[in-house]
Amino acid sequence: MSLQPLNTETAESLPPVQRAGRITDTVHEALREAIFAGQLKPGTKLSVPALAKQLGVSRSPVREAVARLAQENLAVEETRRGAVVARIGTADLARLYEIREVLEGLATRLAVEHSGKKLVTELEGILREHRQAIDDHSAAAHTRADMRFHQVIREASGNPGLIELLKGLQAQVRLAMVTTTVTAGPVLALADHHAIFEAIRKADPEAAEQAARAHIARLRHNLEGVAKRT
Repeated sequence: MSLQPLNTETAESLPPVQRAGRITDTVHEALREAIFAGQLKPGTKLSVPALAKQLGVSRSPVREAVARLAQENLAVEETRRGAVVARIGTADLARLYEIREVLEGLATRLAVEHSGKKLVTELEGILREHRQAIDDHSAAAHTRADMRFHQVIREASGNPGLIELLKGLQAQVRLAMVTTTVTAGPVLALADHHAIFEAIRKADPEAAEQAARAHIARLRHNLEGVAKRT
């Protein structure tokens, strides 16, 4: 679903949603994607009446969708304004990466222990796409390949609770990326992913866990450095 640029106070250009499946799910996904695309910017008011009118739906599914965003820490309640898109600063993001470092390491270890050649084959394809994205200087394709790499690994862990925790963390990281420009760099990120992949290919769970943790720790250290200077 393609969304138009939005006002920083209230959303004024949302097109009607396509009524496929549960309408609440459709509205929720539309709002999530608008947030991740930077069209619903941090601090934007999530007015239920306004959003319902713009999306062409009743208020009930919008209210439920906004409540879900709050549960995912993508929205917060502010005095006199109601729900707004959450703001995640550099220091907040660094703290999220402290948690993510441990969980990504565990997920990668479990993926090695529970998966086989299918995971290796899938990751090989993602790494090729990532390399192509870098060669094409496509930031969007780089981000997609980066997120897909971690998604495939966590889903291979076989631990539903861990998968949900990491999914929630990744959503907050995506929100922070709207306003935070600190990254490890596409080339370095790809190199880290190759190190993780090699450990997975060799079926070495300990090495895979350490490679995954080192990858997340690298960005966390960058974020902590920026936070100290601001």
